[in-house]
This record gives sequence, structure tokens and C-alpha cells, in this order.
Amino acid sequence: MKTMPNLESLDLKPQAHRLAFADPEFMLRREARGIRLQLELLKPDLMQSEAGIEHTVVVFGSARFVSLEVAQSMLAHANTNGDANMQKRAALAVRNAAHYEAARAFASLVAKGCAGLPVSDRLTICTGGGPGIMEAANRGAQEAGAPSVALNIALPHEQQPNPYVTEGLSFKFHYFAIRKMHFMMRAKALVAFPGGFGTLDELFEILTLVQTHKSQKVPILLFDSDYWKKIVNMDAMVEEGTISADDAACFEYVDDPAQAWARIQAFYNL
Repeated sequence: MKTMPNLESLDLKPQAHRLAFADPEFMLRREARGIRLQLELLKPDLMQSEAGIEHTVVVFGSARFVSLEVAQSMLAHANTNGDANMQKRAALAVRNAAHYEAARAFASLVAKGCAGLPVSDRLTICTGGGPGIMEAANRGAQEAGAPSVALNIALPHEQQPNPYVTEGLSFKFHYFAIRKMHFMMRAKALVAFPGGFGTLDELFEILTLVQTHKSQKVPILLFDSDYWKKIVNMDAMVEEGTISADDAACFEYVDDPAQAWARIQAFYNL
């Protein structure tokens, strides 16, 4: 597997005659890390403001889910092949495709529901820009004729933005911390679909920010109550005293795209 080099370990020689800010080798030095952090904070902020993106609905979830069409094609191929393991994986893909299609439908509802609002009041779908649930949400927005934002991250396996992100609103980050900050800077709601380590990391960071009042309270919706109650026992945390009942009220479960959108509409009286 191709690995991504540490920016500060590259043997690059600055050119003395270049202007400092026009010298990429100089900008990659360890001592310039603070400047790079500032730039990663500034560039997406300015470009979103210039595009009129002020409020977002952030959609998280697994990068491993595929559309129903793709999953059904996988299953048909597996059945033709007769490989039991392949059939099992394909059957799981078909089951999980329901989450992909739900994220796609949810994003479409948000886009259509905000179409009649002034640009400054619209909610724009924002994702991590990758495949799976992220792709589904960007796709749903595009199919509804609305722009959407992607906050991508440079990873060892060279994750590329999905094809449904609006051109000019696809941003790439090196630093996870700055990327997470951007998710929250414009977020008016967050919807977490079933996912793995990355989804859990993003969800609990957001819950912690709201719990500690570092971020304003916004709707935090956990899509598919069966999945989330199986994966994370929030009630047990309340019973053990590690969180309070008020902390558990920071989020709620939803099981349908229309239900999720209705919760956001009710919160903001849309």
C-alpha cells in the first residue's frame, strides 16, 4: 500500500531567491507548521463565504456502503459465481445499501426544502467528500439541484472526492483537527449514519463540544436507532454516572429521512 510521506520529513531544499510565501519547500518546513494550520483554516472559510455557504447540515457515516444498484449487481455476480463468502459479503452490501439510499434521500429533502429560502438562510449539505454515505449525501443534493460541500482529507490510500461534490466547494486537508473545526464552524445540524471508527470519532467529538458548551446546541441525529443502540449503550453510561441525563439529551435517534428533516425543520421553525 502506498503511504503518505510526512510533510516535514521530505528532503526539500528552499530556494533563497524565492519570495517566502511562493517557496513551497520552505512552506513545508516543520517551523512553518503554524502557517500551514492558519492557511487550512482560512482558505475553506473564505471560499465558502464567497460562495454564500453560511449554514450546513453535516452528514457522517461509513465510507464502505454502496448504492442499491451497485449492491444488487454485486449480489447477482456472487450468485453466478457461486462463492459462498462472496455471496455473504454481497448480501451485507445489499442490506447496508439501505443506509446509502436513506442518506441520498435525506440530502435531497434538505436541498428541496431550502430551495425557496434566501441564500443566506439556506442549509447546505456538507460531508467528508469520500465514498459511501458521504457520496450518497452529496449525490442527493446534486440530484435536487443544490450545491454541496466536501471537506476531504489526505490519507495514505489517496482518497479522492466523490463525483457529486460541487466544483469549487471540494476542500482537501492535511490536518484532521482543522478539518473537524470546519465541520462545526457552519454546522446547524449533524446527522450520523451507521459507520466505523471515523464516524464514532467525529460523533463523539461533536457531542463533547456540545456537552462542554464549546459549541452551540444543534440537532445531532443518530440515524438507525437499532444500529446505534447496539453499538453504543448511552443508557448504560447514564446509569453508571459517566454522563448525565442532560448529556444524553444532546442527541436523538431517527429512522427515516423525512423524520430527520422534520426534526431539523422543527428546531429552526423552517
